[in-house]
Amino acid sequence: MLVRTAIIAFGIVLILAALNDVFQSVIVPRAVGRRLRPSYYQSRTLWAIWPRLARRLHPNNEDRREDFLAAFAPSNLIVNLMMWSLLLLIGYASIFFALRDQVHPALASFGEAFYFAGTSFFTIGYGDFVGNTGLTRLASLAAGASGFGIISTTTAYLFAIFGAFQTREQFVVTVGARAGAPPSGVGLLTIAAHAGVIKDLPVLMRSAETWCAFLMETHLAYPILAYFRSSHDYESWVATLGTILDTAVLMITTVQCDAGESRILYNIGRHATHDLSKYFRLDGEEHDPGITREQFDAACTRLESAGLTLNDRDRAWEHFASLRRAYAGHLNALAGFFQVPTLHWVGPQSIVESEHMREQIAPEILERMDNLQKP
Repeated sequence: MLVRTAIIAFGIVLILAALNDVFQSVIVPRAVGRRLRPSYYQSRTLWAIWPRLARRLHPNNEDRREDFLAAFAPSNLIVNLMMWSLLLLIGYASIFFALRDQVHPALASFGEAFYFAGTSFFTIGYGDFVGNTGLTRLASLAAGASGFGIISTTTAYLFAIFGAFQTREQFVVTVGARAGAPPSGVGLLTIAAHAGVIKDLPVLMRSAETWCAFLMETHLAYPILAYFRSSHDYESWVATLGTILDTAVLMITTVQCDAGESRILYNIGRHATHDLSKYFRLDGEEHDPGITREQFDAACTRLESAGLTLNDRDRAWEHFASLRRAYAGHLNALAGFFQVPTLHWVGPQSIVESEHMREQIAPEILERMDNLQKP
């Protein structure tokens, strides 16, 4: 009797652990804790192995390595579904095995109990095993309800994930078109200056505010989204977040322009970097702006050559460094964790040197930029 009770208790624990994990991962629309969530530990363990495996399998082929890394998020979704189903099947099988004499015909082994749990869970119901007491019938109904619930909620979860991914990527592509690829804040401002759309940047900043809020809410509620990589080369949500933050800080501190929306964007963007790095338990240091004074001066020279009017460099650098150090460390920690390129400050040495960036820029703007590069 004691052994039977222990087996039933074990099965109930597995069932509750799986259902609690599904509830917190799929249904709760906010960031949740990590305790008693098998999917969290499974995802972190698998991600600790995946990048190393990518480097081992494709040491000299960056494109194939990137494709392998991109397969992690969808693969992890499938593994999560399989894990939840397996935990529930083992849990119900344990209960049926403990009550094996209350099933007709009596279950001869744990394998038969697992089979009976599977036919109940997937609502197949061949009828070769039937519960003949109220307790086994209740367990069989619970297994069927669990299976139906897991499939239906997971299907809705997938639609939510893919919808959020597409919304995120729309803005990533938009910024890539304005800032080149890989994107950078200096590149965005330079291209905007050459295109004559500096006055339109507050509109982009307003859109970026909405995107940052969306990014923070969706990626904390559904952390698997953070592992989905951009479908375009040299772009990522981390780089886009860094680009718009660098742009905002340059507009606040260095470039003489309307920086009202940039100040609002800076607040919400910094908030997003802090919350995301904290959730993924990453150590983002805040004492280093991430660039040197020499790099800042080089960027200022490039901005001036694009026709922008700048503030006093000494004062601008002091203010710029104090603002950038609040998020640069967190973004670089996120980039390192998700194996995406680190935050670009100025991109390539010359914007027009990158063939991939040239493909992103309108021909008439490229011609104007090429002319400025000539001696």
